[in-house]
Amino acid sequence: MHALCQDILPPSGVEFAACLNLTASSLGELPTPPNVTLRHEFAARALCNVVVARSNILRIFEVREETAPISAQAEDERERRAKVRKGTEAVEGEVEMDEDGEGFVNIAKSAGQKSATLPTVTRFHFIREHTLHGTVTGMEKLRTLASLEDKLDRLLISFKDAKIALLEWSDAVHDLVTVSIHTYERAPQLMSLDSPLFRAELRVDAASRCAALSLPRDAIAILPIYQEQVELDAMDQDQAKGAPYAPSFILDLPAQVEENIRNVIDFAFLPGFSNPTIALLFQTQETWTGRLKEYKDTTKLIIFTLNITSQTYPIITSVEGLPHDCFSLLPCSASVGGVIISSSNAVIYVDQPGRRIALPMNGWASRMSDLPLLTLEPKDANRNLELEGSRSVFVDDKTLFVIMRDGTVYPIELAIEGKTVSKLIMASALAQTTIPSVAKRLVDNHVLIASVVGPSVLVKTDHVEEDINEDDAMDASPAAVVQQNDTDIYDDDDDIYGPSTTGNETTTDGQRDGKLSSRKTRTVVHLSLSDSLPAYGPIADMTFSLAKNGDRYVPELVAATGSGPLGGFTMFQRDLPIRTKRKLHAIGGARGMWSLNIRQPVKTSGIQYERPINPFHPGNDTLIISTDVNPSPGLSRISTRTGKTDISITTRIPGTTIGAAPFFQRTAILHVMTNAIRVLEPDGTERQIIKDMDGNMPRPKIRFCSICDPFVLIVREDDSIGLFIGEAERGKIRRKDMSPMGDKTSRYLTGGFYTDISGIFDSQLEGNVPATTQTTSTLQAAVNAGSKSQWLLLVRPQGVIELWTLPKLLLVFSTSHLSTLQNVMTDSFDPPAVSLPQDPPRKPQDLDIEQVLIAPIGATSPRPHLCVFLRSGQLTIYEVLPAGPAVERPPTATRTSTLKIKLVKVISRAHEIQRPEENDKSIIAEQKRFQRLFIPFSTTPGGSTITYSGVFFTGDRPSWILANDKNGVQVYPSGHLFVHAFTPCSLWDTKGDFLLYSDEGPSLVEWIPEYNLEGPLPSRSVPCGRAYTSVAFDPNTALIIAGSSLQARFASFDEDGNKLWEPDAPNISDPICECSTLELISPDLWVTMDGYEFSTNEFINALGIVTLETSSTESGTKDYLAVGTTINRGEDLAVKGATYIFEIVEVVPDPDLLPQRWYKLRLRCKDDAKGPVTAICGFNGYLVSSMGQKIFVRAFDADERLVGVAFMDVGVYVTSLRTMKNLLLVGDAIKSIWFVAFQEDPYKLVLLGKDINKVCVTTADFFFTDGELSIVTGDDEGIIRVYEYNPQDPDSKDGRHLLLRTEFHRQCEYRASAIIARRTKEDLSIPQAKMICGSSDGSLFSLTPVEEHAFKRLQLLQGQLTRNIQHIAGLNPKAFRIVRNDHVSKPLSKGILDGNLLAHYEALPITRQIETTRQIGTERTVVLHDWIALCGPW
Repeated sequence: MHALCQDILPPSGVEFAACLNLTASSLGELPTPPNVTLRHEFAARALCNVVVARSNILRIFEVREETAPISAQAEDERERRAKVRKGTEAVEGEVEMDEDGEGFVNIAKSAGQKSATLPTVTRFHFIREHTLHGTVTGMEKLRTLASLEDKLDRLLISFKDAKIALLEWSDAVHDLVTVSIHTYERAPQLMSLDSPLFRAELRVDAASRCAALSLPRDAIAILPIYQEQVELDAMDQDQAKGAPYAPSFILDLPAQVEENIRNVIDFAFLPGFSNPTIALLFQTQETWTGRLKEYKDTTKLIIFTLNITSQTYPIITSVEGLPHDCFSLLPCSASVGGVIISSSNAVIYVDQPGRRIALPMNGWASRMSDLPLLTLEPKDANRNLELEGSRSVFVDDKTLFVIMRDGTVYPIELAIEGKTVSKLIMASALAQTTIPSVAKRLVDNHVLIASVVGPSVLVKTDHVEEDINEDDAMDASPAAVVQQNDTDIYDDDDDIYGPSTTGNETTTDGQRDGKLSSRKTRTVVHLSLSDSLPAYGPIADMTFSLAKNGDRYVPELVAATGSGPLGGFTMFQRDLPIRTKRKLHAIGGARGMWSLNIRQPVKTSGIQYERPINPFHPGNDTLIISTDVNPSPGLSRISTRTGKTDISITTRIPGTTIGAAPFFQRTAILHVMTNAIRVLEPDGTERQIIKDMDGNMPRPKIRFCSICDPFVLIVREDDSIGLFIGEAERGKIRRKDMSPMGDKTSRYLTGGFYTDISGIFDSQLEGNVPATTQTTSTLQAAVNAGSKSQWLLLVRPQGVIELWTLPKLLLVFSTSHLSTLQNVMTDSFDPPAVSLPQDPPRKPQDLDIEQVLIAPIGATSPRPHLCVFLRSGQLTIYEVLPAGPAVERPPTATRTSTLKIKLVKVISRAHEIQRPEENDKSIIAEQKRFQRLFIPFSTTPGGSTITYSGVFFTGDRPSWILANDKNGVQVYPSGHLFVHAFTPCSLWDTKGDFLLYSDEGPSLVEWIPEYNLEGPLPSRSVPCGRAYTSVAFDPNTALIIAGSSLQARFASFDEDGNKLWEPDAPNISDPICECSTLELISPDLWVTMDGYEFSTNEFINALGIVTLETSSTESGTKDYLAVGTTINRGEDLAVKGATYIFEIVEVVPDPDLLPQRWYKLRLRCKDDAKGPVTAICGFNGYLVSSMGQKIFVRAFDADERLVGVAFMDVGVYVTSLRTMKNLLLVGDAIKSIWFVAFQEDPYKLVLLGKDINKVCVTTADFFFTDGELSIVTGDDEGIIRVYEYNPQDPDSKDGRHLLLRTEFHRQCEYRASAIIARRTKEDLSIPQAKMICGSSDGSLFSLTPVEEHAFKRLQLLQGQLTRNIQHIAGLNPKAFRIVRNDHVSKPLSKGILDGNLLAHYEALPITRQIETTRQIGTERTVVLHDWIALCGPW
């Protein structure tokens, strides 16, 4: 059996981070729109780039400082000012009217106020994302010789298989390019059997003189980097010229540095030395708490210098006697010197001479180590903190932040006397932030606290000098306080950052510049939250449930995510969740709908006048135009709202509407029909009509139009176009001269207008551009709100796309590469292309461009994107960016003006398009024809403060195209079979409504605002403050049952019930053990209806809904909840377990609290076991459970007790039980997989086959398709194995041995899986199995069966992609998926396709697609058909 392994969601969270100046934009100010207001005079600037990684995902962000968003009070004030009577507005330079009534305003003073400091915020902005063919184990910034020229840093990444890749940013491709890759996987240190358990650490010298990668067997790989041209010139001749590095080598620490170096814990480069200098923390003799009487303080620290040229490594400092539980090194700044060592119970400072200063965190420090400790103040004597899992970071030279494993931030100050550190002073907790995985100091006093189990936060530290009174004690002066940020970040900041407290105490030394000052001051560190990167963390378990979106039930994946206080649930849906507010069958609209905001004139005393425009609050829509093609020749309606919910049709117009939009500053309606262009009054009466005639001859019908006040573009069925312009003085439109574009009979496929709200187009326009392009000559454009420039986009039949200025037509951008969807496109400087009509008329072709649109896509700061749809079904989105200095004018160019932009492909999707007979012009065929249009929209979902700008794509693959500041462009299905018409609609006084005509008819819909649109799947988080290890869905009651994971204090008792040990001091903590509770949760409200508390030393291993035999129902069976637990009794006694059977019963609800159905858990049976019950399932009305090394099949007798009917001795520790009919899969932590059958007469478990190799199986599942059955397992290293049970095969020993067919390395272990049905044909009675799996890194992936003929094609394609495309960091996709297996002669890697690699195919340019498929003897369309059939989450 063959399968495709494809990622649905990337890993969640941040495990590694690097701060550097990677892109050119991080060196200076960002381009500012030309028509900025007073608020935007502060130019946004990029502080730095932040590159983050988790598992195999790499994301690049830009950290920008921007003006703070306008508060609600400022919005109200702006609205109030917009309503002042005409003629009394403030003139330019006037900030406020004279309040004393003199009538004069000091303009100079006003100008001075104008430059006052504006509040700013720091934000993440997404740039690029990559899925790597390797697992990241470290990231650092690096400067090479080239950095002296471009001032940019390089990125160094290490991977799990002992590789280092050097990457740099290329503006030409707007992406990372690989400079070099260095591999050590064949080094003798990696040949050992335990090397897969080793985790490589990457470190870089502060001056970028060399990089180091830790290897097994106490070795370090050193990569020297040239920093001076002299070094590069002196290199060997056989070395590649121009390489920024010298030959790397492996440093064997025991042989070349110190013979006692064993078990390296951590190492780091120290700054401020003339040669690269490494501090190394190691433990020659390992010990643990049970052997402290024999071996104590076994950790050692040495500091040695790397003299690379002479290959000598002198030791300059050696320190012994450090606690055995030291776990990390943090180098201090060059001005202070030394290192900070973190242990479980103390923070230790060691300076270069070897002097040690230890600050105890709890009472255990003095009991576990003989290291001299600092004497604490009386108020700190009872401090009881645990440093396991903590992270440390310097926020300045003397202040250290320690972030505990629960996210609490503690500041520690290095008190310096003269030039030496005298003591460490710790203050009270500052705040509670996220659970840390890495803490990095960024530029401008920013600190990134990243997490793998929840959101990562960006905090800002401000250093403020404050005076203190002579009488006040220095110790009472807080050195760090939390500053509340007034700006709105996001709604979930309290969840990720926690409550902030002030009043933290620490001290300074009262000195300034080393001298005693007469005026005592202290430096206070203010801490404030700037931004966050959302994440949900690892997936512990998951299940499918039914969610109700309005009146529709949809499948929803409920995952137990996060850890500790960041734990909770995350729900995922396939389609963008919407709810229908009302049906509007009366207005029709099967061929188009337009909701328009038209200013209605007001009549007073017989005089008609128009309300003034408020540009900040444009108001709501006032009417809807809808059109249908049936009855012939079509019918158009104008509808208005009556009352709160009703709608009435005010005007009916015979004919089909092609497009409609507000015109003349929203005082009229521009109405385009198939044969005429009309200007309508606000009430629908006709003001002007221009029939589309050629003399007295009617022209072909208009098939498409684009309207952008004051311009109108029409495209006819013969591909000719017409261009019109409105004259505000007359209130009418006229034809516009198109002679600069070539012959008036030229043909065009499509086109449209774009209003530049971002300022990119204006700022990048160069050449002989007339002034009229910047300020239009018509009165209409002069009164245009904001005076945004307008541009015309045209596509010619040969695939040439052109951008023209308006109102004076001037070609400024042209490229012929769009039709082949090249990755990056810039101006070709070609003159206007020739596209005369052909004889016979040109027929449509598959690679024709059917639709284009330039529209802003994004959230808080939308960016322009070009949306392209080819006739073959390829949907591609390009981001419009400044081209930078890379674009040079060719010497043969005849065009003098150019738009210096580049189009960078960000997403490309292939769709299968059904096209009925296009020559059929009948009404029925016309009615069934799909219109595939890009329709831009801007919406603010209800209850949200974020305004999304996006694009909706209509047709038979309806989709929402959206983006966010923290993620790239995403395409979400709408959940409809088709959508004929779409328009944003605010007719009912809300900016979050949409009107669409789908397979359900015309409906008014809205987004469900609780869902986050920050990933490939819409998600919704329910933070609970605790983690859950197990989750199940009860289909009878539609409730969620979950087992939570909590921490409890553990105590051991003797036979008389007395405690064997208890803490004897307040700073000595109790041991902690895991415990669980069972919760019955309503997914509608996410409230816990009922629960069951287990003992404080009992935790849940497994739970599930099982069907058991019972006499209480007519069917003889009933669904129960089965729970298996472990009872922990300490390290001296063996663990026990128990099996619980619960029934979910309905009870009478309390009408005062919640007048609806209510449920509770009823315990029906508890069965104690001699060992832990680690897995549970059921079949044929029996319960199957594990107990230690046995599995039992038991019946539920009299609804009160479990009676055993069969058992079997299996492996060592059962991790997984799965059933199908009477077949049972048993996964074991040591003995791999067992395949068992159950028979009832007599009761017996029969072993059919098993795997004879030792594999740690964590999950096992049945996987079937078309009469074939396979067994899929996952192990603790993330390896997926596919087994086959085939007694006819001689290798199976009559079926006793399961045959291993495929091994596939997926980078991370998965412990949660669900089998869902996949139907490829409507008449398939038994569906295929599709497996959805959730990993411990937060990723979600699927395993889909692949038919034989499609598998062969895709496997050949996979080989071509492996060899013929550039992979990020120079990694090998094939090697990444290969599993080392000493029992077979060659890798078993050909049974599972790599979906991450195959996904690159549909993103390739079409020319590359055709070339790649030609080499494997097939066609592009066939391969895409295979790929599309396998895509989709579920």
